[in-house]
Amino acid sequence: MSEVLRRAKHTLSVKQYQSLLNHYAATQSLSRTKALHCHVITNGRVSDHILSTLSVTYALCGHIASARKLFDVMPQSSLLSYNIVIRMYVRDGLYQDAVNTFAKMVSEGTKCCPDGYTYPFVAKAAGELKSVPLGLVVHGRVLRSWFGTDKYVQNALLAMYMSFGRVEMAKRVFDVMMNRDVISWNTMISGYYRNGYMSDALMTFDRMVDEGVDPDHATVVSMLPVCGHLKDLEMGRNVHKLVEEKRLGDKIEVKNALVNMYLKCGRMDEARFVFDRMERRDVITWTCMINGYTEDGDVKNALELCRLMQFEGVRPNDVTIASLVSACGDALELNDGKCLHGWAIRQRVFSSVIIETSLISMYAKCNQVDLCFKVFSGASKNQTGPWSAIIASCVHNELMSNALDLFKGMRREDVEPNIATLNSLLPAYAALADLRHAMDIHCYLTKTGFMSSLDAATGLVHIYSKCGTLESAHKIFDGIQEKHRSKDIVLWGALISGYGMHGDGHNALQVFMEMVRSGVTPNEITFTSALNACSHSGLVEQGLTLFRFMLEHHKKIARSNHYTCMVDLLGRAGRLEEAYNLITTIPFEPTSTVWGALLAACVTHENVQLGEIAANKLFELEPENTGNYVLLANIYAALGRWKDMEKVRKMMEDVGLRKKPGHSTIEFRSYSG
Repeated sequence: MSEVLRRAKHTLSVKQYQSLLNHYAATQSLSRTKALHCHVITNGRVSDHILSTLSVTYALCGHIASARKLFDVMPQSSLLSYNIVIRMYVRDGLYQDAVNTFAKMVSEGTKCCPDGYTYPFVAKAAGELKSVPLGLVVHGRVLRSWFGTDKYVQNALLAMYMSFGRVEMAKRVFDVMMNRDVISWNTMISGYYRNGYMSDALMTFDRMVDEGVDPDHATVVSMLPVCGHLKDLEMGRNVHKLVEEKRLGDKIEVKNALVNMYLKCGRMDEARFVFDRMERRDVITWTCMINGYTEDGDVKNALELCRLMQFEGVRPNDVTIASLVSACGDALELNDGKCLHGWAIRQRVFSSVIIETSLISMYAKCNQVDLCFKVFSGASKNQTGPWSAIIASCVHNELMSNALDLFKGMRREDVEPNIATLNSLLPAYAALADLRHAMDIHCYLTKTGFMSSLDAATGLVHIYSKCGTLESAHKIFDGIQEKHRSKDIVLWGALISGYGMHGDGHNALQVFMEMVRSGVTPNEITFTSALNACSHSGLVEQGLTLFRFMLEHHKKIARSNHYTCMVDLLGRAGRLEEAYNLITTIPFEPTSTVWGALLAACVTHENVQLGEIAANKLFELEPENTGNYVLLANIYAALGRWKDMEKVRKMMEDVGLRKKPGHSTIEFRSYSG
């Protein structure tokens, strides 16, 4: 073609230019398009028609700057020019430019009307921009045009409404479609999944099969995550069978979706069966299986798979390494975590935020705070992730003041915290139980709008409860009803626990019963908090009633800590025989905390007979706990049995135990007048 230009000089006609540009557009030859553009200018053959074709060619070659420049100077653009430029903008993620071009097109009135090629791209842009008003305008224009029943336009509208989360609107469009194709069904299934309507996705798939529409690869890739999310193994296996029958497993995306579905359903063996028989595996396949092993707590197999992955020439990505590092943290495998850290440095992927964050978390779980700060010192300080991780690390290692200082530093650096940051930070405020700090963070949460988050509000209830300001805690609790449809079990538990820790059993029980009446099912923690409140408030009969209610209606969640609360409750009331009899009815081996509660009660009420039984059990369960020996010695001392007391002290000396001295802490503040 370049030879044609050299020979032609001034002899090319508009038609020849048109033919050459069409060829360059089809072959996406940018260099030849530029050469022909120069030829047009130097030979004075510039015209609106040629400029329009040049703009289209540049757009099809992906050269946005030249396409935009030519398009903007054209006095009047053709329908083809508008459509190609809008498509170019959408393809390159310039959705607002696509919308602006569409607005310009519409402003020309009847000179250039959008068609069935225009609307799908504009609907896509509206969906990506999450602009519901624009979407409604586009839909309105579609209905007034000749393209309201166009299958491709309707499919685009389905995808647009699903992007908005307007599932009902998408369903209305779908229901009036006269000629649905497999893309229509796939759009509905994937849209339902993305918006959390899992049952609707399943029903749509069943309806699709009943109507005789043959599923394709996209159908399977949309359906399998639904099965995984619902842990519907039977449906997942049926889809797998369909893949085999229709021979849809030739695409790696389908096999990856199958592996992921089996992992989500907890079937590691079936996931590995699919994985082992795959002819080709990409980094997503390997990462999926590695994640499966890490979530299953099998760090050894996860690391082995990573080695095999590299042996087969597939390079792990950031997600793979982050998953392995997190698994090492959960399993407290510090050496393996350090090896992965070194590998990440050698492979130059260390600077990835997701890896930095996982490394900080891993070292924190292994109680290596100095290494946490070492990683953080070289991390991306303009990203939220590393800050959230280092704050969580301090809280995990009980460095509460450091966590607060880091949060202040984060704000000084103008890094915006997210809800994950605050979920890590708020326990530090609760642990410090400082009312001044509590009021500071309350102001911050209100000012920044985080109080609309149920997690943040729950954290604040817990903070005020730990500070003893229960009135403020209850006020926040009551205000949540105005912003959220319902309160979750964690929020109820925070308030019940708050009243319990401050000995207000009556209010704790009142909140508990209100929770039950509201339809929220109590869990292990809320029962523990309520029973503990009864114990600390001396509400023996109420505590017994609540315990019987738990055993009658929620027996499966009964745990050792519930029996500990009851032994403590009865012990405080001096009903030691009942407490001991309750221990003998426990359907599992009583723990040291249960026997410890009985021993403490025996000390208070000087019951040496049951005290000796409890102490002997504790000597078996935790022989190195000096507290148990001291408590038994105290019983003997109170009764004047000095020889027995000396025997206990000799027992301590024989096993090499010494009582640890107690200590208290205070916070000192200086105020300058």
